[in-house]
Amino acid sequence: MTQQLPPDVIAQLTGLGREITPDLVQTTWALLTPFHDKVGYTAPKIDRDLSYGDHPRHRLDVHTAEEQAAGQAVGQRFPVFLFVHGGGFVGGDKKQPGSPAYDHIGAWAVRNGWIGVTMTYRLAPDHTWPAGAQDVAAAVDWVRQHIADFGGDPARIVVAGHSAGCVHVASYVTGQGGGSLEGVRGAGLLSGFYHVPDEGRGELERAYYGDAPSEAISTLPGLLHAPIPLVFAVAERDPEFSHYQVARLTREWFASKQSVPQVIWSEGHNHVSQIGSIGVDDLALGAQLARFVERVTEA
Repeated sequence: MTQQLPPDVIAQLTGLGREITPDLVQTTWALLTPFHDKVGYTAPKIDRDLSYGDHPRHRLDVHTAEEQAAGQAVGQRFPVFLFVHGGGFVGGDKKQPGSPAYDHIGAWAVRNGWIGVTMTYRLAPDHTWPAGAQDVAAAVDWVRQHIADFGGDPARIVVAGHSAGCVHVASYVTGQGGGSLEGVRGAGLLSGFYHVPDEGRGELERAYYGDAPSEAISTLPGLLHAPIPLVFAVAERDPEFSHYQVARLTREWFASKQSVPQVIWSEGHNHVSQIGSIGVDDLALGAQLARFVERVTEA
């Protein structure tokens, strides 16, 4: 059954505006949490805080179901959905106490018949570009080496990130963090940015990128020639900067390929409710993202 939020809740989310503020974040999750509580936002089994590196924030959770363990016993392997959270480069985590975030992503993956993996990573200003991409690469490498133990298929991985997590995934896909794309069938780039201007960087961007030149850190040129399928997303009430990024991406994609990229438009949602909609407002993002995962991981 397709999950949908009531129109009055969508209206409240839309009415919160476009600026990403603490009040918007808090109010958005307060509106969404009762619906996640009703659906259920934790997978039947979660193996928490598995280490994929030496830093204390090199941790990930693996979300699975009993049916997957049974399938594993007879040699069946399931696609893997690896999610990278946002947080403006300086905050965020894979699990936020008292909130569905981001266990709801793992539960959604499991309901779709996949293995869910949620990860965290090192933060700016102590760890600057390309630390995030390096951490994504390390987590993917961990998945390749260990996910079969949980019933996952190391040859059918999809990596997705939201906001700053999207930026790190884009950097990983374009080789800024090193590592390999072996086994990665596709990537979801959700409300991040791909062109980093030299002028006018905000405080958060400067904390991560410093004064590194745009031509070195922007991922847009590399994404145009990515060796794996990509899907992008933007929320209707995302900041103007996010819309500019997708507009520029579309222009340059068309100039290079004479087609447009696959972009999901999350109607009625703001920057936070877009990712929070997964599992409770399927048409906004989850259904189209799931269709992309199914297509690229088809055996």
